[in-house]
Amino acid sequence: MFKLLGGLSVYFKYQDIKTDNAVFRLHNIFTTVLLLTFSVIITASQFVGQPIQCIVSGVPSHVVNTFCWITSTFAMPDSFAREVGTDVAHPGVRNPYDGSSEKKYYTYYQWVCFVLFFQAIMCYTPKFLWDAFEGGLMRTIVMGLNVGVCNRKEKEKKKELLIGYLLRYKREHKLYALRYFGCEMLCLGNILAQMWMMDSFLGGEFLNYGTRVLGYSDVPQEKRYDPMIYIFPRVTKCTFHKYGSSGSIQTHDSLCVLPLNMVNEKTYIFLWFWYLILAVVLALLVIYRMIIMCVPGIRPRLLHARSRSVAMETAWAVSRHLDVGDWWLLYMLARNMDPIIYREFLEELSKRMEEKPTSRA
Repeated sequence: MFKLLGGLSVYFKYQDIKTDNAVFRLHNIFTTVLLLTFSVIITASQFVGQPIQCIVSGVPSHVVNTFCWITSTFAMPDSFAREVGTDVAHPGVRNPYDGSSEKKYYTYYQWVCFVLFFQAIMCYTPKFLWDAFEGGLMRTIVMGLNVGVCNRKEKEKKKELLIGYLLRYKREHKLYALRYFGCEMLCLGNILAQMWMMDSFLGGEFLNYGTRVLGYSDVPQEKRYDPMIYIFPRVTKCTFHKYGSSGSIQTHDSLCVLPLNMVNEKTYIFLWFWYLILAVVLALLVIYRMIIMCVPGIRPRLLHARSRSVAMETAWAVSRHLDVGDWWLLYMLARNMDPIIYREFLEELSKRMEEKPTSRA
């Protein structure tokens, strides 16, 4: 187990050049590793322990275990609130032969590890796309200027190359910024789509799962049942049919213990809270990006806030000559360059832009 999980540490390796922000990494890196971790734990639990154990007489237990695992088990929703030991044997489990009880079938449990792995791929997709779009541009133009201690002549030469690049390709980086903003919007869309997908996967029980767990203690005792047990029951029923010695069909009603659901219920309650938090943060981030695109006056202030060593006058002088793509490139350079070198570079860039004014595109 530890060897399997230890391999996920590669996702947390230090990046000396950053082309995204913390929220983007929370979605693409942390959530991906989180889902892979849950998938590995559930997979290991299935193959190390017994994911299902059924009690039945007259049929070999391993046969019933295999049958009930690969098909489905069921419970009776109207039996979860009844008293255990008096009215029912376990929450949701009672004799169904009267035919008056509706059955709730559980077929998800053998698919959980695969679905979590697929969700991890979905979470990593925006990073994969952005890395392909970005193409190493930021690392190329930084040219090692993220290290403050360097040869002065070499530093001046690299600054001159960087200034020359920005002046030559001015107003040609809009697609660079829009692609990144689009990947952030894709993150939000992915989270919302996954919440809908998990709700469908769990039979419409996921979207209100967290609120039901939080409100569990406020329900009167006589009407109370654990919502985690309702969605992830520990004991269910399974019906197995076989032919008897005379050729007639025999029905065997078995009780099945699902220890794996102890892991599933904790996994999905954590995912419910985490996805809710991530959806809110990503929604705020998308609104923030829209403000940056639609309100040019905020860009100099953000540039100054990103690097306090840069004077506000310099930030205004540079920003009024640039569109959102060039501004975003400068903003990301502030995260990756040494602060002193960045201040000198921006001051020189401002002077060069003032010397050769260009009309706005």
